[in-house]
Formats: sequence, structure tokens, C-alpha cells
Amino acid sequence: MAKPKRSRTERRAADRALRKEVLERERLAAMAPGGRRDRPIVVTTVSVIESMARSTPCVQCGGELELKDHAAPGGNLRVVRAVCRLCHAPREIWFAIEEERVN
Repeated sequence: MAKPKRSRTERRAADRALRKEVLERERLAAMAPGGRRDRPIVVTTVSVIESMARSTPCVQCGGELELKDHAAPGGNLRVVRAVCRLCHAPREIWFAIEEERVN
């Protein structure tokens, strides 16, 4: 017996729900450390930035990120631009370099 096809209304409702879920995940990712310029991940040296970015999973699918660019927009800030290897979702991860203080 053939499986009945979903109506156009049901498909559109499912598409809207999926878009809403993607937007919610992106909003939550922006609020997490490293998600925005004003919420950077604090590190003590530049040498750990790329390894930390690579170990960060994709927010959408949990896949591995491929690094595309590592830039220093100013001051002690760094931004790593990456793309998920599975779903191709773009990601920016922000870092701030804070030197260790020796007492």
C-alpha cells in the first residue's frame, strides 16, 4: 500500500517549524561565549584559538567545523570564521586575548 502524501499545508507548517528551530539555535549560539563580538571566549595565548575553534561543534547539526579565516579586527579581539562540513552552516567564534598576570 502506498504511503499517502502530506498536504501542502502540512509541508509548509513543517518548513516554518524547522526555520523557527534554526533561528532559535542561532539566537542561543549568539548568547553563548564566543557567539558575538561582545561575548568573546577569553584565552591567554593566540596559539590555542584555532584548536578551540576546531573542537567547537556545529550549532545546527553537531558536525565538525572547517576553519576558513582567522582575523584580528582590532585590539585583543580575534575572530575565527568557519563552516560546518556537514550542513555548511557558517559560524563566527570570537576570542579575547587576556595576558596572564604574574603576582
